[in-house]
Amino acid sequence: MEMPKPNSAILARKARVVERLQKVLPRDAVIHDEAETRAYECDALTAYRCPPMVAVLPTSTREVSDVLRICHEEGVPVVPRGSGTSLAGGALPTADCVILGVARMNEVLETDYDNRFIRVQTGRTNLSVTGAVEENGFFYAPDPSSQLACAIAGNIAMNSGGAHCLKYGVTTNNLMGVAMVMMDGEVVEIGGAHLDAGGLDLLGLICGSEGQLGVVTEATLRILHKPEGARPVLMGFDDNEVAGACVSDIIKAGVLPVAIEFMDRPCIEATEAFAHAGYPMCEALLIVEVEGSDAEIDAQLALIMEIARKHDPVELRESKSAEESAAIWLGRKSAFGAMGQINDYMCLDGTIPVSSLPFVLRRIGEMSKEYGLKVGNVFHAGDGNMHPLILFDANKPGDLELCEEFGAEILKLCVEAGGCLTGEHGVGIEKRDLMTVQYAPADLEAQMAVKDVFDPQWLLNPAKVFPLAVSEQRRGTAALAAE
Repeated sequence: MEMPKPNSAILARKARVVERLQKVLPRDAVIHDEAETRAYECDALTAYRCPPMVAVLPTSTREVSDVLRICHEEGVPVVPRGSGTSLAGGALPTADCVILGVARMNEVLETDYDNRFIRVQTGRTNLSVTGAVEENGFFYAPDPSSQLACAIAGNIAMNSGGAHCLKYGVTTNNLMGVAMVMMDGEVVEIGGAHLDAGGLDLLGLICGSEGQLGVVTEATLRILHKPEGARPVLMGFDDNEVAGACVSDIIKAGVLPVAIEFMDRPCIEATEAFAHAGYPMCEALLIVEVEGSDAEIDAQLALIMEIARKHDPVELRESKSAEESAAIWLGRKSAFGAMGQINDYMCLDGTIPVSSLPFVLRRIGEMSKEYGLKVGNVFHAGDGNMHPLILFDANKPGDLELCEEFGAEILKLCVEAGGCLTGEHGVGIEKRDLMTVQYAPADLEAQMAVKDVFDPQWLLNPAKVFPLAVSEQRRGTAALAAE
């Protein structure tokens, strides 16, 4: 279908905005050609696309401030973008917006090993933060599966976690401070290179706010000494529920692995064909990793394997070398790419109490049969962060809509089981109309009142997080008040 052509008023507004932006940014940092803006029309939730009016690529906090000031004066919405790996549509543009990408902001600004922090521009990729300090025996703990590509900006926006979050926590547990630019261009410093800031916990508010409150341009991150060693054990089971029960028993025993990862048969088969990691062909697989000295590792693994044996595993394999450990993790880290080779899929990230794993896994299996769509489960089992991958055919009419309906039911199930809609992917557009499942009207009103304070005109990352009808009404009311 041919897209409607912009009217003269829209074209005039775009020309004026582009002209102003080109005065504060290099010309190659202002992308306004219609064909070139299509590179920013979606993020990793590719089912939804909309080219932005303009995209900009600043290189400093000062340039971000100039961009936001201009957009604020012009009443133009701004969608912050890290690396575009969001699986919830967190960086999806609107047709009248400016995409503000931080990809060119990737410098290390300060490193302090004595006080164990690093300060970086937020366009820097997750993995490259560890890359900057590993020669000195340090690392940055949060490790999303997309860590090779995802940016610290997006990690902060969505409060990302990763396989090792069970022991080290997610982004909010490793974030010490930020420099953030408000929608009117004001630059604020929140937190910093110290244990805790006084007053309100604004840093906790910013982390996970999905670009609704400001654009984070610099981050002070906690870095940690590398452990003496680490070793995983691979467990195979004939039943998903049994594997879930094993996870629950490990946690109840009081041992704290650095990671407990779960994969079911569809994921195992796809991953083995893709990465050849040597996984057993079983119904469910757990990867449990512990770290410390050799004596600590031996003691922890002995207890974990004793618990596993009570659940009659079909395979129980302790890594004996660095090569075996790498192979075990290769499969898990390749799971999403492997599944993408066999089917289109939608990846969810509801979170549940660990004790509810057996029940929720059983219900997902039952719902899969009801909807006629296969599901691959791969997730951070230790903290109940589910990642069901619903397989569908994007070229089959109605399949996407059926997949979305199924996904909504899984997320409702997570909330009913005592969990929440999202563990690390964020709400974005994917879950915005499910927010009423988890939050009462008064809860949502309190959250929107916070946005009123930080972004009175509702110009930052529009049409995200809050139910669309409610947020558009809020944005319209703000626009009228600003006239």
